[in-house]
Amino acid sequence: MATVNRDNVEEVKTDDGSPKIKPRPIVRLGIFLIAHSPIFSVVFSAAGVLALLLLPLLAKNTYISENALMPGSARSMLSNQDVSDGSKLVNDIKNCRLNHEGQGVEVQKLIGKYMSDMGAEVSYQKFHPEGNQFHPLHFFSGPDSYTLLENVSCASYGVNVAGIIRAPRGDGKESIVLVTPYDFINGGDYESLSLGIVSSLFSLLSRVTWLSKDIIWLVADSRYGDYRPVAAWLNEYHSPSFKVSELLKCDELNTADNFRRAGTMAAALVLKVDGRSERFEDTLSIYAEASNGQMPNLDLINVVNYLAVHRQGFYVKVEKVVSLLSSSWLKIFGEIFEAVGKLAHTLNPDWNFGIPAADYLEGSATLASSLYSQALGIPTGPHGAFRDYQVDAITLKVSPRFPPDSKTRQHDFFLRGARLLEGTIRSVNNLLEKFHQSFFLYMLTSPSKFISVGVYMIAFALLVAPLPMVAASLYIDGCKALTNSTHNSAGNFKSWKWLDAAKQVFALHLLGFIVTLLPYFICQVPGQHSPRNRSIMWGTTSSSLLLITFVTIPGCSLFSSRPHGTNWAVLKSVTIAAAFIGLCLMSIINFATAEIGALLLVPTCLMAQPIKPALRSRRVKSLLGAFCSLVLVTIGFPVIFFAISKGLLGEGLGGLSLGGEFWIWLESLWAWKSATYLYIGMVHLPCWLLCLCILFHPS
Repeated sequence: MATVNRDNVEEVKTDDGSPKIKPRPIVRLGIFLIAHSPIFSVVFSAAGVLALLLLPLLAKNTYISENALMPGSARSMLSNQDVSDGSKLVNDIKNCRLNHEGQGVEVQKLIGKYMSDMGAEVSYQKFHPEGNQFHPLHFFSGPDSYTLLENVSCASYGVNVAGIIRAPRGDGKESIVLVTPYDFINGGDYESLSLGIVSSLFSLLSRVTWLSKDIIWLVADSRYGDYRPVAAWLNEYHSPSFKVSELLKCDELNTADNFRRAGTMAAALVLKVDGRSERFEDTLSIYAEASNGQMPNLDLINVVNYLAVHRQGFYVKVEKVVSLLSSSWLKIFGEIFEAVGKLAHTLNPDWNFGIPAADYLEGSATLASSLYSQALGIPTGPHGAFRDYQVDAITLKVSPRFPPDSKTRQHDFFLRGARLLEGTIRSVNNLLEKFHQSFFLYMLTSPSKFISVGVYMIAFALLVAPLPMVAASLYIDGCKALTNSTHNSAGNFKSWKWLDAAKQVFALHLLGFIVTLLPYFICQVPGQHSPRNRSIMWGTTSSSLLLITFVTIPGCSLFSSRPHGTNWAVLKSVTIAAAFIGLCLMSIINFATAEIGALLLVPTCLMAQPIKPALRSRRVKSLLGAFCSLVLVTIGFPVIFFAISKGLLGEGLGGLSLGGEFWIWLESLWAWKSATYLYIGMVHLPCWLLCLCILFHPS
């Protein structure tokens, strides 16, 4: 009822005469979005995918944020004599290995003698080989949690060598770490070149006067991989053990109470020489991804890239998905964006939007590799061990253009490699505090281009934006449907009836939690060591638990012929709400995992609908929707999606069955404490099962 007041303003009143409260603008906007949720879900989802495809175009040139770094401002002090000392070490190591092949720790003693002759404090550290056994509590423990192999002989222990140069202008509170992984048993000729480069630099640093931070050179025994020796040394560095160790009975180097320490680590550089370059110049590959998508401060990469390109003439690259470089559909997008960019530049010369199609392909392939590596949650090198202690670190893998026995070119290679490290150490040495100016959340599209968190989060936000709108719309529709079909009041339904759907959602998420913990118990079963047997046991046990859940919770039954109490719209509403919460939480832990999960889970949840009504109606639109739902649910199954992603990345199954390969992949995730494993078991799998329940709902 409307009345006119003294100011001739119409007032809206309710039937009882009280004034009707007008909703606030934000409430009216929410009501409008919920009422038109199908349209907005399509628009937002398409915009999210488009924003992801536009990311290579939105990449910005890298720049050095911290002015104190000043890369390349000082002249190199490295001399030919320093390089000769490094070459001499490489030759002595080769001769020592020929004379003492596979015997004792003679190579470690030789390296330690060289360090000592340069004036460094030398220490040796023995460590256990690590077992790969899943333990659920390791996900929530510190970086020093690992499983030791039992009955290990003395010859099986790894031995690290560390030398420390005390800074003449320092107070011992800060340090810079140089790491050279080297297999003392089976190391190749190229691998020993990294020792020569760092030895040349170490010879220089032992006599300079400008150092304000201690220098630690760690020669990591990489017979058990590059990561394990670095992690063991860092564990002893930060958390010394005072208990009597089994290592003492095989202590040839008097490692007991001989561990040396310096100050807090400002940065770490891991150097590896890996095979011959395929190009006409020396190649430097930068690896920055650590566990669960952690990245070092971007300034550290910028300094190395600047010095390598503009001072030492290296060809710098980061990893890329090679199969995408020949992708025809990606090339079409690149050409479209290039044409749009040219058109925009014609309309306004200040609009520099487009990039060449070839650069778009390169950027997309590099971005896909960066996204995949961060989502996997597994470090791409031994530098990942430093990020567990909040130390900025990267791995530099150098591929020379000459064979390892070329003495003439080896001298130039040592000179340029050592000068690169010298310039980087000079820059870090200038810092009065830790890296903090530049980005920690970013993705690379090339060594000199990056995408910051403020840009790449837009794609994820657009993808998940429809979920709360669609959940609210479905809940309202479910309220109306069940209110009309029952004798309960609408208020009573709105208050309690959604708990039936919530019970099903909770039951399947509890099932996902149990399935996530199953590998720990499967690993305890004796005799089950092959990946194939373990994957079969895991799949069989999970299927049995799923069947028990369907029998115990009637609303979860897939093939029931009678409609049960839970309306499928309400069930889908709660499912979408659970998926939204899970994706948002995962974006805080590891954005890359959340982004890939949203690309897969959002369309599956939005398109899921009962197929029985569509089959009964036989209308083309309904049948098409049911077909899309079936396809998305099939692709969303973790094993199927794993096989598809392997094909897109150009990787094979390595001679194993799909189940065995998937099990090995899961083992690698839990061995590295990847949060992606928890996401698959506790978010993706339960939501996929709920979509399956909706698909076969007896509506």
